[in-house]
Amino acid sequence: MDKVTKLAAERPVVIFSKSSCCMCHTVKTLFNEFGVSPAVYELDEIPRGRDIEQALAGLGRSPSVPAVFIGGELVGGSNEIMSLHLRRSLIPMLKRVGALWV
Repeated sequence: MDKVTKLAAERPVVIFSKSSCCMCHTVKTLFNEFGVSPAVYELDEIPRGRDIEQALAGLGRSPSVPAVFIGGELVGGSNEIMSLHLRRSLIPMLKRVGALWV
């Protein structure tokens, strides 16, 4: 849990992902289209990725990825991110944490 908290605080936007996950790809693409450069941790490619995945599950993430942190806070997965985007709440949130300047 401490590892997740520490990694989530490193950048304004942090995404825990798996390289083979299509919804993870969708979320990463959305942020890239906005011009946001999130820290992305591919749990199937990094050491201790399985431990991080279990910690995310402990935070109530099911499925565990994608898990998006904005400003160090867990926002959620693809459903939550897309809902925020459709409600036009995502961009203001990104601006507040300094991930987006436009």
